[in-house]
Amino acid sequence: MVDAAKEPGGPQGRQPAADARTPDAAGAAPSGTDAPAEAAAGEESGGGDEPAAAVDGSDRDVAGSATGGAETLDRPLPEGVRRRVVGLASDALGGLPLAELPQSLRQYAKFTPARRAKYAATALAAALEAEPAFRSRIAERLRLGQPDLVRALESGTVPGAADPMDVAAAAYLVRSAGWSRLVAEAGEEAERAGAEGAAAEAARLVEKLQAELAEVRSAARADLDRQRAESEDVRREADSLRRRLRSLESDTRRAQAETRKVAAELEAVRAQAAAERNTAESEARRLRHRVTELENVAEQGRRSAREGRSVEDMRLRLLLDTVLQSAQGLQRELALPVSQIRPADLVEAVEPGSASPHDVARRGLAEDDPALLDQLLAIPQVHLVVDGYNVTKTGYPTLPLEQQRIRLLGGLAMLAQRTQAEVTCVFDGQDLDVPVIMAPPRGVRVRFSRTGETADELIRRLVRAEPQGRPVVVVSTDREVAEGVRKAGARPVASVLLLNRLARP
Repeated sequence: MVDAAKEPGGPQGRQPAADARTPDAAGAAPSGTDAPAEAAAGEESGGGDEPAAAVDGSDRDVAGSATGGAETLDRPLPEGVRRRVVGLASDALGGLPLAELPQSLRQYAKFTPARRAKYAATALAAALEAEPAFRSRIAERLRLGQPDLVRALESGTVPGAADPMDVAAAAYLVRSAGWSRLVAEAGEEAERAGAEGAAAEAARLVEKLQAELAEVRSAARADLDRQRAESEDVRREADSLRRRLRSLESDTRRAQAETRKVAAELEAVRAQAAAERNTAESEARRLRHRVTELENVAEQGRRSAREGRSVEDMRLRLLLDTVLQSAQGLQRELALPVSQIRPADLVEAVEPGSASPHDVARRGLAEDDPALLDQLLAIPQVHLVVDGYNVTKTGYPTLPLEQQRIRLLGGLAMLAQRTQAEVTCVFDGQDLDVPVIMAPPRGVRVRFSRTGETADELIRRLVRAEPQGRPVVVVSTDREVAEGVRKAGARPVASVLLLNRLARP
């Protein structure tokens, strides 16, 4: 035990001389030179030699350790004292050389004091209890930081203004005479303070509960008074409803009497209506008989008219037979043969079945090549049907509808003049509020769909109206329109094909 106490008295005993000018790691003030032991040592040496003071301090540590070593605690260290001791050790740990630290604490040497107090609390408490040399070094750092408190403990006095927890922690580290008593008293003081705080908290809670109980009682009384008032209101309302019910029952009896009176009047009205209905039925039978007579007269008049018209028809037929017989006699007299050729047979054209709009697709032209439309329009008697708004909204959708129609119809007029094809342009007219005033260009037929009908339906009706075998080309990008007209025998083409053809000079 003496060797352990002397260990810091060697090199560690000379360290306070350097620390006397700067604070230690725990933030304590630098140790002064006014300690009685150091002053006495200085006087004895004649020159105030620092090594002598350091050695004297080490002797005090040894004496303190020897004095306090026989004392032990009869119960665990109070929690408050333990936290103070761990805090002092955590603050002083950073100022000790790594070689002087216990093996279990070296891993925490580089931690901040707050982190050491948090993560190394158990290790610090165990080292302080099991390592007297480490505790002596912490006590020496405490002596440098709080010299007055340490000197007072070593002299056997306790400062009256000091915190009991600080006094107990310092006594535990320094192990001055009676340290176990100070630690036990600090624990008792902490328990007494905790008990007093718990009692005060319980008293405060009791007062709070009493106040809340008073409020609840007051609220209950108010609620009871309110319920009594509401019960009185309900009773008065019930009385009022009973009086109203008696009044309604009286009104009901009067209404029933009035109903019986009205039912009797209604029965009389029904009897009168039945009599009037019988009279009306008799009059209707008379009128139907009169109508039958008039119909017979009218039928006789129509029969007479038909007989007169038959005479005229007979005369006309006799005249027609006379003319026909005269023509036949003239034919026999002139010996004219029966003609098998008509004038239309002498006109050069493509016969039905020899060429159609569907045959043009086999010539290897792209679907948007203007030459494809030229070949389609070169077919004799071709009919070009254009879905107007489908073409304009594909080519120039930003223009107003009127400008779109004017631009498209102008191009179709020039196309019809060049190809001599029949051109019909169809616009959707089901949403028009007023009729469109316009002069269709020459060679172009313009049609608007009727109310309730779309332009697609009008295009299908136009295609179906054409005779079987006539070439019809429909310009529309709408897939439903294309499929419908293809089934009807027409050739659908895309709107971009017509736009490309109109853009070409």
